[in-house]
Amino acid sequence: MKNFILFLVLLVSATPCFAQSQRRTISIVGSSTMYPFAALVGEYFTRTTGNLSPHIESTGSGSGFKRFCAGSGLQYPDITNASRLMTSEERATCLANGVTEIVKMKIGRDGIVLATSRTRPKLNLTLQDIYLALAMQVPDPENRQRLIANPYSRWQQINSALPNITIHVYGPPPTSGTRDAFDSLVMERGAMTFPLLRKMKKENPAEFKQVANRMREDGRWVNAGENDSFIVQKLKTNPDACGIFGFSFLKQNEENLQAASLNGFSPDPANIADGKYPVSRSLFLYVKKQNSSMVSGLPAYLKEFTSQRASGKRGYLAHRGMIPLSAREQQINRERVTSMQKK
Repeated sequence: MKNFILFLVLLVSATPCFAQSQRRTISIVGSSTMYPFAALVGEYFTRTTGNLSPHIESTGSGSGFKRFCAGSGLQYPDITNASRLMTSEERATCLANGVTEIVKMKIGRDGIVLATSRTRPKLNLTLQDIYLALAMQVPDPENRQRLIANPYSRWQQINSALPNITIHVYGPPPTSGTRDAFDSLVMERGAMTFPLLRKMKKENPAEFKQVANRMREDGRWVNAGENDSFIVQKLKTNPDACGIFGFSFLKQNEENLQAASLNGFSPDPANIADGKYPVSRSLFLYVKKQNSSMVSGLPAYLKEFTSQRASGKRGYLAHRGMIPLSAREQQINRERVTSMQKK
């Protein structure tokens, strides 16, 4: 009997794939914006199926893709949440590391807001206002044909219609999908309102992106990390500050916080859904199809995420602040999950 047990121990230790054939806990990384949605789905999933709660980490979209694409074994994440699309470079890394079957699902929409305390005047901003407030270099107000170090310290210096309060903005770091979207949808569009920078983009796109996306480093812009809740707390303790994060975090804290309107549109669900609000974006799940048969509950978790009660117009994710997709887009997601289950 002892010899038989020893034989089994040696067999398992000599066969790594045997030990890795199944994992009971789903591993999820990625977007801080998506984190509360993924966690809420995890609660319903655990309650209704009896599976273990997924292990979810808020790493930011960029770091999430890095970990997701690092390999195909069960020691790597099964899902990465993202508030932007996977880049061609990230997809190439996935393929090089054996992550060859990736299921992409657009799961909802979100707006990026610039929020302030309700105790302060509401800001009505243009994209140009925000660029001038946050960029390291801006066109000289005395000579728009040259760039200078950002001279503005108060919002009213940029636009006389704005309140005379200090510019102090907490925002996401470069690894965040929210930061990627903010750079392209706000900073670059704001920069493009100046002829000098439109010309620069045409003649030297790389230099334009550097000028448009490089934030000032004099303390008026603060990289606040991947934790959006931290930014919310900062706004509660510093009423003159502004914070940049997803609409869902505003919705959860709307008794204390308010959002600036951008280019004349407020970030309400209707304006975000139809794109009138200028800083709207899609939210995504990227899933390793290869892991669907090896990770206990993975297809069931995705089935819950794409269900009507979760992602529908009156679903619990909409109550948390996610803007639902069209009925047809939701059905496409459900068909993809069904396809994974048939593997």
